[in-house]
Parts: sequence; C-alpha cells; structure tokens
Amino acid sequence: MASAPSSAVRVRFCPSPTGNPHVGLVRTALFNWAFARHHQGTLVFRIEDTDAARDSEESYQQLLEAMRWLGFDWDEGPEVGGPHAPYRQSQRMDVYADVARKLLDGGYAYHCYCSQEELDSRREAARAAGRPSGYDGHCRDLTAEQVERYRAEGRAPIVRFRMPDETITFTDLVRGELTFTPENVPDYGIVRANGAPLYTLVNPVDDALMEITHVLRGEDLLSSTPRQIALYKALMELGIAKGIPEFGHLPYVMGEGNKKLSKRDPQSSLNLYRERGFLPEGLLNYLSLLGWSLSADQDIFTIEEMVAAFDVKDVNPNPARFDLKKCEAINADHIRMLDVKDFTERCRPWLKAPFAPWAPEAFDEDKWQAIAPHAQTRVKVLSEITDNVDFLFLPEPVFDEASWNKAMKEGSDALLRTAREKLESADWTSADSLKEAVLAAGEAHGLKLGKAQAPVRVAVTGRTVGLPLFESLQVLGKDKTLARIDAALERLAA
Repeated sequence: MASAPSSAVRVRFCPSPTGNPHVGLVRTALFNWAFARHHQGTLVFRIEDTDAARDSEESYQQLLEAMRWLGFDWDEGPEVGGPHAPYRQSQRMDVYADVARKLLDGGYAYHCYCSQEELDSRREAARAAGRPSGYDGHCRDLTAEQVERYRAEGRAPIVRFRMPDETITFTDLVRGELTFTPENVPDYGIVRANGAPLYTLVNPVDDALMEITHVLRGEDLLSSTPRQIALYKALMELGIAKGIPEFGHLPYVMGEGNKKLSKRDPQSSLNLYRERGFLPEGLLNYLSLLGWSLSADQDIFTIEEMVAAFDVKDVNPNPARFDLKKCEAINADHIRMLDVKDFTERCRPWLKAPFAPWAPEAFDEDKWQAIAPHAQTRVKVLSEITDNVDFLFLPEPVFDEASWNKAMKEGSDALLRTAREKLESADWTSADSLKEAVLAAGEAHGLKLGKAQAPVRVAVTGRTVGLPLFESLQVLGKDKTLARIDAALERLAA
C-alpha cells in the first residue's frame, strides 16, 4: 500500500460541533496533539460541520474554548488559517462536489437509484440466505434504459463508491496488520440524494488535500478504513491525493458496566470537569492513561513529559475503563504540584458568586492567602475549596446536623469549656500552641487528641472533616474562635 510521501508528520483533529465536548473526544485530541508535538509536526484542527440539522455555532465556540482551556494549540485551522483553508467543512462544499464529479467521470463511483424499501428488502433476503447483508451492487452497471426509467419515476440517486474486488490489508499503528475481504466491504454512499456529501467522502478528501500523514481516531471508525483506503487509491489515480496516510485506531473508553462511554453519560462531559475544578493538567494526565502510559510504575507526569515520550505504537488496543476516583486522585496530585501562588489564583472562581455562599464584602484576602497552603494539601478538585474555607468568611458556621450529632457526645460541653479556657491562654501566633491547648483539654477529660478536637472542629467550622484544624483556628483568629465555642456551648445547653 502506498504511503504519504512527506516525512513531516501532519495529523488532524476534526470534531463535529454537536453538543458539549466529551472526554473521549478530548483523549483523541490529546493523542493527536502529543503525536504532532513529539515529532515537531503539524496539527490541523478541522471542523466537521456538514450536518446542518445537528451542528450549532454554540457547540463550535465550545470546541474552540475547550481546546484553549486544555492548552492545545494548532498549526492550521480556525482562527489560525493555513495553506489549505477554509478548515470548516461547511465552507468546502464546492470542493466535495468537484471531487464527486471526477469520481463519477472516472468510473470510481456511480449513481444508485435504490429506494430504502428495496435496500431493506434485499438485505433481509440476504440475511435469510446466510449471505453478507451489505449493498449488493444492484445499480453498479445499469443500462441507459434502466437509468431513464428510474428518472421517469422521479427517483433521485445517491452517489455510491465502487469498491474494488480485492482484499485490502493495512498495518494499523495500534493493532498491527488487518485484512478485509471484498465481501465484507461493499460499495458505499458518498453523496446523498440531495447532493449533500457524506462523512465517507469529505474526510478522506480533506485528508488528501491537506496532506495528512497519520490518522489517529477512535476504534469505532475502524470498519470504515478499508473503504477510505480504496477511495485514497482512486484519488491518487485522479491526481488528487499524493498518498495514503497511516492509520491508528485508539481503544474505546468504557463507562459503567461494559459499555462504551457515550456523549449521553453524565461523566463524559468535559464541562462537568471544568465546573468541578479539575485542572487541565490533571485531566489530561488521567486521559492519557486510557490506552497509554509513560512507564509501568509512573502514573503522574506533566504534559511535557508525555510529549517527550509519546509514541502511538505504544498505545494499548484493549478498551480502557474510565475511573472517576482515579481521575480525581491524579488531579489532586497535580493540585499539590502547583506553585502556591498559582493555586490561590486558580481557586478564584470558586471564591465568589455564584459558588461562594458568603457576601462579597466578607471575603478577606489576607485570610485566604494564609489558609491557601493548607487547603492545597486537602482538595481533590478546586470546587471543594468553597466548603473548606466558608467558615472563614461566613458570620457563623453552617452546621451539618449529622456532623453535629456525631461530634457532640455526652460530655462535649465540659470538654469545650476546658478547651476554651486552654485556648484563651494559648499563644495564637503558633498553631502548635493551639494544638497543645486542645491536647491538654483532652487529657483533662481522659481523651486523646483525635477525640478531643472533634467537638472543637464542629463548633468552629461546622464540619467533622476539613482543613488542618489548628492552622484553621489560627487564621480565623482568637476572638471568632472563642465566640463560636461559646455559641456551641449555648446550643448544647439548649
């Protein structure tokens, strides 16, 4: 099989602007981007927007924003331009019409007048007889009289590509050598009856004209590859294509059960991860593990390390299961890797409306800067910061009744009174001094530190778990801490 002649790597990422971007799409974009950057090649960002009924400008803008948020740059495409513009397929219809005419004139394609009912009937008969149920070539060699009769009936034909009667073998970059026999790859449609070109035509044509050298895409498109290879050969004979790209089909991303993660699965939406405060670095690190790894014993790495090591031939062809908990854990590691100043800035959206429950004027920048290093060690996603620091900016803590009942056991009032006494005389410039105060209060009541600090934490923050307690008390300040312990004692007395 002839291959694309250029030694320079040229790959493409060509999503459809339908709905919200999803993680499977992001994984495909990541592997293409990393492959291009590893080889100092070219990434072509192309938009498949030929389906006017499903495509939308809103989704198109979301795609652009998603690429920017993820940190993917592209060398040719929307907002960048390039030698093969335009890069939106809806603006290239004249190109596809011209290629379709050349395929018809060269005998590589033909008009098919079969109605859907006729196709369904013949497929049923083929299945019943145990034969392949693909298109049976009924209109391959129509006579002029047959064509005239169909036209007289008012039938509008589609354009169907004429598959060669030969076995097609190619080497998939991920799966090795694959072979498809003619009976399993029938003639297929490339232009609808209304003249609109189909994906089966537009993508190979654009890949040929844009001189794409490698096509890395989802496993669900594997069955269309022998069709496209046959079309590339026709385009080469017509002088339209210079060669055939190499193909690599990426493994499925699995969701719950053993089903492929689909756009409709809630956990597939990229917007969900952005809203929860995943870092692009953390999300991309995890998505890269869905089919690839830097090494057997290293799950955490930077995008730069991935680019330096990425080889599509190392991609595992087996389906990869999306594990949200592992994704969160990896994101947490990337949060820890941030410079503290960077972390404080990335948290900003969750420190104000509509996420923050406190009044804007209640936010205290000094308190935030003081607590941020401690918060950075605890949160898995940035959105968790809101609940973790709300006790600093609300006039009083928001009590979780379950947490209150869990922490305030019999004798908690006596413990809190002792803790208040010890804290009042502690050194508030030292978190260790506050810890010693609560430890001493616990010992006075026969309790270890873990048991002793639980009522104090709930009294001051409203929760049984959260940021390091004694650093939190220090940032909140002596007056507010003691006032909240007093309020908790009043509540216990009531």
